[in-house]
Amino acid sequence: MQAITHDESVGPSSLALAEVPDPVPGPDEVVIEVAASAVNRADLMQSQGLYPPPSGAPATIGLECSGKIVEVGENIEGAAEWAAEHLRPGAEVCALLAGGGYATRVAVPAAQVMPIPSGVSLAEAASLPEVACTVWSNLFMTADLTKLSRPGRRPRLLVHGGSGGIGSFAVQLAAAFDIDVAATAGSAEKVAACRELGAGLAINYRESDFVDVLREHTAESGDFGADVILDVMGAKYLGRNVAALADDGRLVIIGMQGGISGELNIAELLGKRGGVIATNLRKRPVEGPTGKGEICRQVVENVWPLIEAGRIKTQVSERFALADAAQALQRLQSGESSGKLLLEV
Repeated sequence: MQAITHDESVGPSSLALAEVPDPVPGPDEVVIEVAASAVNRADLMQSQGLYPPPSGAPATIGLECSGKIVEVGENIEGAAEWAAEHLRPGAEVCALLAGGGYATRVAVPAAQVMPIPSGVSLAEAASLPEVACTVWSNLFMTADLTKLSRPGRRPRLLVHGGSGGIGSFAVQLAAAFDIDVAATAGSAEKVAACRELGAGLAINYRESDFVDVLREHTAESGDFGADVILDVMGAKYLGRNVAALADDGRLVIIGMQGGISGELNIAELLGKRGGVIATNLRKRPVEGPTGKGEICRQVVENVWPLIEAGRIKTQVSERFALADAAQALQRLQSGESSGKLLLEV
């Protein structure tokens, strides 16, 4: 098969298409002939040597894909009983990967393989697994967002990077669950996009401090702050995120775009009875109540119907050939893109 290889010491510019051995499915795996993969911030970090794959995962970049099943392992039905009807050769599926998506074929645990929601094309389905599983697991399984309503108001969510791949999905999914959504973005165009996606409050972080805007926005209720903050920035926003939390609020950190080490005001956090949670999807086990298999099951049960009903739409903004993976990552790195970037085989 063909796969994208790279030199970590060089970064995205070293990516190239090369011949590599075909994957062989394990007993609990299927092999997918890839139609498309999608570009994620973690892919950029891996290309720079900053985010190595978990033990046992393919060295090839790529955390999601769509395509057709071409081989199945001998223990498929036992590996993913909830999805057994979709795990047959020829079935069109999408999958959450620990690596290997930038290739023409990939082996993946059966429990992480999902049917394609009706109304979504085979290629566009590649844009869904990573964002859907990340957002659902963090907002609804970890932060219990829907349980944080208060007398007289809905739960409040603040999403950083609301027009990006993760952010645009988070805004739509939360809005579909009747959450009061605020989002930050870095331009007037991206702020407008956040509003169109369902954010009741959209903040241009280049022009305003999101803490001040959130305080003004919630002043009338006398109940300041966000119940949950979904953060991709990490250290850079740590202090202001704690300041923006409501009492009993939860800061969920899923990225490190703004650095890995920051100062935490524990007194302020204690005063709010706040929680800071850092989570990672890629290194979770397949099995278990918070494993990737269970996350995929819940996504199919709870999120796919919203996509099929048109309440959540895929946000594919640009498409690249697989051989142009370096160009796609450089586009992501520029910060000028919105939504998801696809790599099509």
